[in-house]
Amino acid sequence: MAKDFLVTIPSNLPVPIDDGACDHLEGLNIPNIDLPSTQGVLINPASITGLLVFFCYPMTGRPGRILPKGWIDIPGAAGCTPQTCSFRDRYSDLQRMDATVLGLSTQSREDQTEAVLRLRLPYTLVSDINFRFSDSLNLPTFEIENLRLIKRLTLIIIDGVIKKCFYPIFPPDKNIEKVITWISKNT
Repeated sequence: MAKDFLVTIPSNLPVPIDDGACDHLEGLNIPNIDLPSTQGVLINPASITGLLVFFCYPMTGRPGRILPKGWIDIPGAAGCTPQTCSFRDRYSDLQRMDATVLGLSTQSREDQTEAVLRLRLPYTLVSDINFRFSDSLNLPTFEIENLRLIKRLTLIIIDGVIKKCFYPIFPPDKNIEKVITWISKNT
C-alpha cells in the first residue's frame, strides 16, 4: 500500500481550497536567485528566457522513508510523485511548445536527485531548501512534523515575468493538462 501511495493518488484525498495565497503573483518578476539543481550546478530561474513552466510541490516520497503522520489528510499535500510523473509523461509536448520545465521543492538536492533517477525525469529539479526563492515571492507554505514545505502551485513564466499561476492544484496529476491548455491558448 505505501509503495502504491507514492505513484497513485488515493480517491479520498481532501480537496484544497483557494485561500488567496497566490493572488499576488501574476505580473511579478521572479527573483534573481541561484538554486541548487539536480544537474549539480546552480540554476537561476530569472535568467531563463522564453517560456518556463515552474511547478512547485511539497516533497516527493522516497522508498524506505515513512511520510509524515497525517500527510494524506492535509489538503494538497499528497500527490507529488504523480504530478512529477505527469510532467515527465507530457515533457515532449512541453518541448514542442519551446518550454523549459523546472520542478521546485524545499527538499535537499540529494533527495531530488534520487527522485530524478528513480522516476527517470527528463527535466531538472531545483531546491529551495533555504526558502530564499519562496519567501521572496511570499509563496504559500505549511508545516508538518517540524518540516516547512511549499504548497503545490505551478507558475507559467515568460522572460522572467509570472504570467499565470495555477493554485490550488487538484488533482495533482491533472495539472499538466491545464498547463498545456493555457500555453496553447495564451502564447
